[in-house]
Formats: sequence, C-alpha cells, structure tokens
Amino acid sequence: MAKKEQATPVIQNRKANHLYFVEDRYEMGIMLIGSEVKSIRDGKCNIGEAWIDIDDHDELWLVGAHIDEYLFANRFNHFPARRRKLLAHKHEIAKLKKAKELQGYTLIPLKLYFKKSYAKVEVGVCRGKDQHDKRQDIIKRDTQLEIARTMKKYR
Repeated sequence: MAKKEQATPVIQNRKANHLYFVEDRYEMGIMLIGSEVKSIRDGKCNIGEAWIDIDDHDELWLVGAHIDEYLFANRFNHFPARRRKLLAHKHEIAKLKKAKELQGYTLIPLKLYFKKSYAKVEVGVCRGKDQHDKRQDIIKRDTQLEIARTMKKYR
C-alpha cells in the first residue's frame, strides 16, 4: 500500500492568530510561475502582510505576498510583489464575498504549502482583535506555560 503524502505547511502567517479571530478556513489553489514555485520550496516567501482581494469579476487575488526572485531563473524570473490568482469553486467565492461584505471581516492567508506537488493556500475569514483580546491571549498562554513548567518540575 502506498504511503499517503501529507500536506506539510511551508510558510505560515504567524501574525494572523495574534491579530485576528479566525472564523472560517478554506483551502484553495494558487497560480504560480515556475520560478515562484522553486523560491517557495526554498522557503523564500513572506505572507505576513498579505491579504485576499475579490475583484468585479468574482476572482480571488493574493495581494501583498512577497516571493523572492529565484537565483537561477535568469531572465525568466518573476516580479516579487505581483498579485497572484487564487483558484476556488464558485460557491466558495460567493461565501467569501458575502463574508467580506460584513463589516469588520477580512480575508487573510494563513498558510502556504504543497499538497501532492500543488501549491495550496489556506485562507481564513478573520475578524480583528481588540487590544484587550490580545492581552487576554498573552495571559492565557503565560499561565499554560507556567502550568507546564510546574508539572515538569514535579515529575
């Protein structure tokens, strides 16, 4: 029996969980050029400042993602900050468009990874956190860390 290939995250948006409440998650494909694929496999990508835009033709675009130029691509290299089209079903695009129209929601890329040699993006429907929400998360994380330390101490 063949071993199933795992979807391993390559690039994660770590700031997203700190700045936003993630309400819903969607997995979708992304259209890339060959030099972009090689650069992502090398880990030379940043989606920390990226967001998802929906245009008038109901197409999804990844905006603000920075994929470094691939060193060995010569003249066939790509522009690092270009908009990249996302591939999703029409019913998913309709749901995302409806969610984005609600006040306070935005579409943020959470992960960029490969699944069976296809580049995938995990998109989250997110709502911004207030300052007190961020403080509560920090307090909760610190208490869990303290509990783990005391449990380790008494083992």
